[in-house]
Amino acid sequence: MATQVKPRSTDPRDMPAYRVPEAAHYLGLPASTVRYWSAGRNNYKPLIEPAADSPLLLSFLNLVELHLLAAIRRRHKVSMPSVRRAIEYLEDHFQAKHPLLAKELETDGLDLFIHSYGQLINISQDRQTAMRHVMEAALKRIERDSNNIPIKLYPFTRPRIDDAPSVIVIDPAVSGGRPVIAGRGLATEIIAERYKSGESIKELAYDYGCTEAEIQEAIRCELQAAA
Repeated sequence: MATQVKPRSTDPRDMPAYRVPEAAHYLGLPASTVRYWSAGRNNYKPLIEPAADSPLLLSFLNLVELHLLAAIRRRHKVSMPSVRRAIEYLEDHFQAKHPLLAKELETDGLDLFIHSYGQLINISQDRQTAMRHVMEAALKRIERDSNNIPIKLYPFTRPRIDDAPSVIVIDPAVSGGRPVIAGRGLATEIIAERYKSGESIKELAYDYGCTEAEIQEAIRCELQAAA
């Protein structure tokens, strides 16, 4: 029997674009976690619907979903069954293919999700408040179009969310959806490669007409330990 092929979307934001290691790298997550959330394991369903199953490829919208799931992981070890049930709860309320990306999540939906998730894993009200803070910070790093569909993602480039500036952006319309310096379109990968070859931050800033802070953030995005 022929393998059933999932119909492809014509929206570039919803098309297969990222391998698991790439998505994990951009979001600062273990590749095994991204694969678990995207493909499931044993009898556990995935938390998101990947753009392609075989091979497993993720879309820009999947990347944004994973960005939000990663925000939860900053405070709690994610329980696949519990979060799956919380997401299904959102699906029932929002009737959306990507419930974590629904605009309503930024308002009443966020309380609904956190309360549902909190009840499922039995965390205190104080810890739910802390989770809300992290989720709000993650949601603010998503730019949407007039139809409330995500068009840009400013990934966290530092462990502490309060210290992470919105200097690096992932835009499916720029550089093939790879991270670039916002407003300049300079790929972070190229900057990091030159840095690894021995060029200084000052030299790179001069060559590209950037600030040293922008170059540092590009390096941090690609080479967090080196930065």
